[in-house]
Amino acid sequence: MKLIIGNKAYSSWSLRGWLACRQSGLPFEEVVVPLYDEAWDKRREGDEFAPSSGKVPILWDGEAVVWDSLAIVDYLADKVGRAPFWPEDEAARAMARSMAAEMHSSFAALRRKHGMNVRQIYAPSPIDDDVAADLTRIFELWAQARARFGGAGEGDFLFGAFGAADIMFAPVCTRIVTYSLPAPRFAAAYIGAVLRHPFLQDWIAGAQEEEWVIEKFEQPAA
Repeated sequence: MKLIIGNKAYSSWSLRGWLACRQSGLPFEEVVVPLYDEAWDKRREGDEFAPSSGKVPILWDGEAVVWDSLAIVDYLADKVGRAPFWPEDEAARAMARSMAAEMHSSFAALRRKHGMNVRQIYAPSPIDDDVAADLTRIFELWAQARARFGGAGEGDFLFGAFGAADIMFAPVCTRIVTYSLPAPRFAAAYIGAVLRHPFLQDWIAGAQEEEWVIEKFEQPAA
């Protein structure tokens, strides 16, 4: 398999696809392409990017191609079984799938106004009402998952063990730290567990080694 991703410092959807590949345990080639450089438009027209119209991440597995992070999770679960990704309990699995899907389709204000940058930590500043509303909903979801199913198995993650729901919310955890966004104590503990996960540590280390800088992502939220 070959996974094409964008800059590790900035690309939140790439992080999700990459974590899914790591979680699967399957070997894969990692290809990092710098976002928005002088060759970006031409690169996006290449055959490897054609199925996704130039978006990353994009996973190639022989003739099969998958170009959406949540689809990559499901594709890999089909290959290795759902145990690494989804809870065994039916009710927990239903909630985990719903949370992953909501993360996939929602929280536009947080994503737009607080872009991912795992190399920075900015001083706290006032947040807009729509961002506060996004955070409130996210913390509600996390609290419900932890209260109902977080004690299942080992680990401090949303459903006990690290899985697909944590993969989908991992970039949110980095954003909260980067922008010093307010978080209740239980959420801070969960964020710490996610960021200490070996996969996240590897990703962050890779981001620190990158030489590319995109100025529009190097500014604190206005």
